[in-house]
Amino acid sequence: MRSRVFKNGLRLLGPLLLLVVLAKLGDPARLWAVLARASLMPFALACALSFVVIDLKVRRLQTLLWLRGYDYGTLAAWRGTLPSLYLGMMTPGRVGDVLRVQYLRRDLGAPYAEGLAVIVMDRLCDLYVLAAFAAAGIAQFTSVFVGRLGLVAWMGVLVTVLAPLALLIEGPLDGLAMRLYDRIGRAAGGAAGARAFLAALRSQLRGRLVTHALPLTLAAFLINYLQGWLAARALGIDLSYADVIYMMAITSLLGLLPISVSGMGVRELFLVLVFPSLGHTGEQGIAFGLLIFVSIYLVCSIAGLIAWQLAPPPFDFSAPLPQPASMPASMPESMPESMPESMPESMPESMPESMPESFAKREPLPEPALDPVPERSASPPVPPEPRSAPPESRP
Repeated sequence: MRSRVFKNGLRLLGPLLLLVVLAKLGDPARLWAVLARASLMPFALACALSFVVIDLKVRRLQTLLWLRGYDYGTLAAWRGTLPSLYLGMMTPGRVGDVLRVQYLRRDLGAPYAEGLAVIVMDRLCDLYVLAAFAAAGIAQFTSVFVGRLGLVAWMGVLVTVLAPLALLIEGPLDGLAMRLYDRIGRAAGGAAGARAFLAALRSQLRGRLVTHALPLTLAAFLINYLQGWLAARALGIDLSYADVIYMMAITSLLGLLPISVSGMGVRELFLVLVFPSLGHTGEQGIAFGLLIFVSIYLVCSIAGLIAWQLAPPPFDFSAPLPQPASMPASMPESMPESMPESMPESMPESMPESMPESFAKREPLPEPALDPVPERSASPPVPPEPRSAPPESRP
């Protein structure tokens, strides 16, 4: 209980930082003036592009599941993705990703270890692409990341890149990976489940991951940064697309810290420090951060809330797994797909509803005429006369 309260309270540090930044401005009216001048069309287009990003992430999830032999329909994948975005914003940690695992369990019959392996690889695609953009951003803004701040920033990128290798590469860190799995999925098979999770995760490191999943991830990030560029245009701020990429990559990396809700507060604090070096005011930096929050995070959360109400997510983790739809490879071809549990004792008297009308309305055939059977007499039968004794022979 105390741990949960601590985690929820820790996430409030980001909004508190935003309040502190707003108080340091001295005149909030200047911030409202910047927001009031925002143009509607670029901002509306930035909001609409959020659904393009979601579609790219859905296709990436389908690709990763295909690598594991699962065929996930597009509509079902959308239903499993949208509520997780809403839950991920409203709760601490990565509860939204755990919900996606439960969707895979219900929709595909995927065991917990399989589903978790796919979702972890899905997140690692985001993490590595983000680390590459963030490293370029830190190198670009050397005037901001100086001294210890620059050292901490580069250490953060290094940890982001190296930490997941304990899961991806077989070696002496497997024990640590198994303990981590046991911490995440305590009721998911113990040591056997941990081994199945690691095997499923590492089996996805194939050519399809590089040729399909990573390009989809890169496209999603570039569209995210295009949304930021449109938000800047809506505010009348002259920023290059490259500057937007660098700033948004760094703020996304800072947003991974569990001290804020979708990076709120941490993002605005960084933008207040960077915008003066680009010839803009701190108020414009805060307004830019707020429009990013609305167009990217809030729009996705609202869509997730609507999807949550239309199709409530599954929360029964104790429910039995559904049987897969496909036939196992070892089943003989001549075996029927399904056998009835028990044969009926007699055929039904009525015709089934699915029988063609021509059969259902056919008149019964006339009974064949038979010769009448003679009636038997009710009197008892007469016994036969006894035979006479043979005549005696004479001498």
